[in-house]
Amino acid sequence: MALRDMAAALAIMVIWGFNFVVAKWALAEFPPVFAMFLRFALVAAMLVPLVRVPRERLVGIGIFGVLLGGIHFPMMFRGLTQVDASTASIAIQLQVPFAAMMAAVVFKDRPTWRQVLGMAIAFGGVVVIAGEPRLSASLVHLALIVGASFVFAIANIHVKRMGPVDVFALNGWMSLFAAPLLLGTSLATEQGQWEALGAATWLGWASILYMVVLVTGISYGLWYPLLTRYDVSQTMPWTLTVPIFGVLSGVLVLGDPLTPALILGGALTLVGVALIVLRPKRAVEPAAGSTT
Repeated sequence: MALRDMAAALAIMVIWGFNFVVAKWALAEFPPVFAMFLRFALVAAMLVPLVRVPRERLVGIGIFGVLLGGIHFPMMFRGLTQVDASTASIAIQLQVPFAAMMAAVVFKDRPTWRQVLGMAIAFGGVVVIAGEPRLSASLVHLALIVGASFVFAIANIHVKRMGPVDVFALNGWMSLFAAPLLLGTSLATEQGQWEALGAATWLGWASILYMVVLVTGISYGLWYPLLTRYDVSQTMPWTLTVPIFGVLSGVLVLGDPLTPALILGGALTLVGVALIVLRPKRAVEPAAGSTT
């Protein structure tokens, strides 16, 4: 890779890794599902006017919006309310073995022994982390994050089956479908939304804008040209650094505990994911959405 593109790839991974800290800041000021409504409403307002209507893909994009807006993000952000950013950045990586499992069923892509071993190691790593006494009161919320990674893997498979679509059209129109679902879910299950709007500080709004502009706008604007310019064997190894940046930012910025179990479990999960993704030909392409 050219040095400029390597710098771009590194910047993207830092943005995605630090997003777990940003999410915790947003959750300190907004109810979790309502925070996601604000994010997707602003993404739709930013992108939909700039892209053509993907009429031939609208039904598929609507399903994608339901998977992410109706299921994935409510589970993910409710889990984040009680799980630290470092742990969440590792647990969400289970989307990779989940996607590999579903690819074996949907695309008849028989997993290799390396992939099967990687799946076992990745799940084992999260089990090691979940066994920590400090997480005993948060296992339900950790399970929500694991469940969210499963739903994101389903969404990944769905996008692959849907066929080619412009990434900004996909994110913009998916957000347009997801925003009403998130608002309805928030109104039905949460309280204090309007009070939170009135009391929000600059940090709360900056966190929402970070997710809108940096995560959805700039990072995907940089990442997808790299995917078209380089082979996946050159681009996908970069994604393995996301949980590293997630853990480092959680520890350094939020003071998350860096325990032996977190280090061991995180290392096992990364090794397992690496065994799955670092192969000449991948059955599952990276989805055009963000896990946080």
